[in-house]
Amino acid sequence: MDELDREILNILRRDARTPYTEIAEQVGTSEGTVRNRVEGMVEDGVIERFTVTTRTGNVKAMIEISVAMDVNTDEVGKRLADWEEVDFVWQVSGEDDIVLVVDCVDTRAVNELISRAREQEEVEESTTRLILDERLGT
Repeated sequence: MDELDREILNILRRDARTPYTEIAEQVGTSEGTVRNRVEGMVEDGVIERFTVTTRTGNVKAMIEISVAMDVNTDEVGKRLADWEEVDFVWQVSGEDDIVLVVDCVDTRAVNELISRAREQEEVEESTTRLILDERLGT
């Protein structure tokens, strides 16, 4: 991955629907080059998926999870990523091991998801933070 790939990724990270012609204009190359670069990054696994962010009135939260020392956090994270309400699973350093970023229809659904997470045998404790506002960085 070179600087051009990074520039293309930065634009797509902000808006995955940005037309390749617009990206090409912004980074100073051709539409075909952008298309080839994006296809290559998808094939190489650099780009895992294209997604949509919505403002639906749903309740978003971060569920921070600590697991036992002998637990493979990668395996737990993969399992939790399969839950419908989970947008992201981050393996993190610090007091917690895994952070789930979730999007639920209401606070009751968030609470049910917290309970579901706590029922996992590897989970020792959790902390939840409701996301009150969200802004895209520059």
